[in-house]
Amino acid sequence: MELQAVKGTKDILPDQQFNWERLLLDVGTVFRRAGVGKISIPIFEHSEIFFRSAGESSDLVVQKEMYTFEDRGSRSLTLRPEFTGGVLRAFHEHGMASLPSPVKLWSHGPVFRGEQVQRGRQRQFHQVNYEVLGIEDPLVDAEAISLAYDCLRACGLTGLTVSLGSVGDPEDREKYNAYLRKSLTPFREQLSEASRNRLDLNPLRIWDSKIEEDQQIIKQFEPPLEGLSDKSKRHHLDVTKYLTDWCIPFTIDPTIVRGLDYYRKTAFEIRHHGIGAQNTILGGGRYDGLLANLGGADTAGIGWAFGVERVLDALKGKDSHTPPVEKPDLYLVPLDDLAVSEVANTARSLRESFTVLHAYRVRKPAKGLREASRIHSPLVGLRGEAERGQGTYTVKDLESGKQVNIVESELKEYLISCAAGKNEES
Repeated sequence: MELQAVKGTKDILPDQQFNWERLLLDVGTVFRRAGVGKISIPIFEHSEIFFRSAGESSDLVVQKEMYTFEDRGSRSLTLRPEFTGGVLRAFHEHGMASLPSPVKLWSHGPVFRGEQVQRGRQRQFHQVNYEVLGIEDPLVDAEAISLAYDCLRACGLTGLTVSLGSVGDPEDREKYNAYLRKSLTPFREQLSEASRNRLDLNPLRIWDSKIEEDQQIIKQFEPPLEGLSDKSKRHHLDVTKYLTDWCIPFTIDPTIVRGLDYYRKTAFEIRHHGIGAQNTILGGGRYDGLLANLGGADTAGIGWAFGVERVLDALKGKDSHTPPVEKPDLYLVPLDDLAVSEVANTARSLRESFTVLHAYRVRKPAKGLREASRIHSPLVGLRGEAERGQGTYTVKDLESGKQVNIVESELKEYLISCAAGKNEES
């Protein structure tokens, strides 16, 4: 066996963790200020939840991209390919419909899709997800889009493009699908295999094809936005008015349909140029009726998700968002066997207030200083027989070269004074 990660998965190494934690802190602040509650759900659900929510023409179903397995009880389970189905299940199971509307929830964590691996597409990746349930209103749609925009801006992204469309209500979709099926049937053999399947199941989804030949064919025909009922057009127009009032930059894209079958009316994407072909960084839309399709009450809803890896990829090179990994305040070096446990005890006592690391084996002073320099510690504390006899540490400032003996019980005060001095200098 080759000892490496499974294709399509990646490790998140220690020097990468700061940016991940910072991103979640940033979006968490945006959500908290907007009154959005956080929910954590299992990474797997009963398979039917995702098969019914994704829709029979989605790539998740047609291309068999879901990771589905049977447990010991012969139950079919699926690793979540997205959050919405699981969040709706939790909303129903825990009676959250009784809460004041709208109910706003956010989540984050890994999702799993067995798709072709390329830049911006992995088989295990991470999403930040937002759902708002209970009210069908253009204001709710506009707020969802503005929160998406604000979250990405809070992460440090600029140059974002919000693309807004609408797929109408079920009646609009049925009428439009009939028009598209009739129009595309003469071109059937020229379409890709995936689009031929969609022509049978849900022709609207052909607009989502990434194959150039499919796009050249379908662009000859009326896009979804042109076939809306007056009611759906008013809903769409009201969303645009709110976004304009709030100075959220957007463009109208009449061809947006998104990749899952459950969307109704509003559909949108946020794109960031500079991360390759997969430049859609966030996507979402309204999905009224989805909970009823899963077996719950008929409930209005809208949501979105963005890929954490894609956002971090787009942020590469932005110094403002990638400060250096936190440096230790002090590195302790044992110079003899007795000092090994002594420096460990001292480090533990100081960690209530400071970041203190130590060597785990006896070191010569020169090697201890090199180790401290390598981890960017400004101070080194040496402990050996001489220091033990005096109850002290020999502390050296690596920047100035200054060296002093500090009584062990006074180390905390010494570190406080060093920190205060650096703050005054800055």
